[in-house]
Amino acid sequence: MTKHKYVGMDVHSATTVSEVINEQGKTVARSIVETKAAEIKDFIRGLTGTIHVTFEEGVHAAWLHEIIKPLVAEVIVCDPRHNKLIQSGNKSDQNDAHKLAELLRLGSLKAVYHGDCGTRKLREAVRGYNALTGDCLRVMNRIKAMFRGRGIDCGGTEVYRVIHREQWLDRLGDPPAKARLELLYEQLDSVSGLREKARREMVTQARSHSAYKVLKQIKTLGPVRIAEIIGVVRSPFRFRTKRQFWPYCGLAVRTASSADFEIVNGKVRRTAKRAATRGLNHNYNRELKKVFKGAALLATVTEPFKQYYEGLTASGMKPEMARLTLARKIAAITLAVWKKGESFDASKLIKE
Repeated sequence: MTKHKYVGMDVHSATTVSEVINEQGKTVARSIVETKAAEIKDFIRGLTGTIHVTFEEGVHAAWLHEIIKPLVAEVIVCDPRHNKLIQSGNKSDQNDAHKLAELLRLGSLKAVYHGDCGTRKLREAVRGYNALTGDCLRVMNRIKAMFRGRGIDCGGTEVYRVIHREQWLDRLGDPPAKARLELLYEQLDSVSGLREKARREMVTQARSHSAYKVLKQIKTLGPVRIAEIIGVVRSPFRFRTKRQFWPYCGLAVRTASSADFEIVNGKVRRTAKRAATRGLNHNYNRELKKVFKGAALLATVTEPFKQYYEGLTASGMKPEMARLTLARKIAAITLAVWKKGESFDASKLIKE
């Protein structure tokens, strides 16, 4: 009879604390090793039976998943926000490892997806592009802050353009401030150049995937948005339907209800009152929400989505709700055509 063992790992930069329990929940081994590939592999190889391993999502998760997966029967990278048992009782590395192992044995962990699907290079390219985009925005905000702090109106993008920089420097007047602004302009040019290089690399990586040809048929999804979708989602088969995809994109409407049932003539019946809405879900992927919100905004003036959007507003829906509905529609279409590998048919837009 195969013996199953459950390993909970509490991972830190210097050390990894592990606890192994058996099928009855009894602790059979404990270990503290350096957080290095060789030491962790040696510990796993020293265990017998069918091994199941879990650790929480974090900066080490992708690396650990890659080195441990070939050595064990199952690896679950769990979502720390769902591990309420970890937060109860005394807090220590050993206690956390034990609680993780126990939750793994009980099947009470919520897993975070860590499949590869051949998108590893693209994922890194997307992360690099997004990081440099954030750096550009920070420098641009610093530049405008210098003018706003001196009561100088600097709306629009003219303040960043090379041909207008001399006159903006002259408007500051203060030599030390001008010297600082020149450095910020130099930093902006440098980071912008790196960002453009990262964008080209990201799009090149995306075009090598078969999904790119399918998704580029959807209007409002340009090369950058498609690259981010493929790099973040990796596989559309992670999501059974659009109703699992919407929360991941931050487009799911949260509802609250109470006293949902009543007894009528001795039979249980659902009450007629509607559930109250509580806005959109808070736990979501930031990059995907930005992609689909941007695509929806462009879709309001781009066919074939423009007609669909105008139909929503004509029916009395508020523009912001119509844009949300449009974003959900584009996300649902993206998932459907990616899964099926078929062409986007605009005539089916209403039916999607």
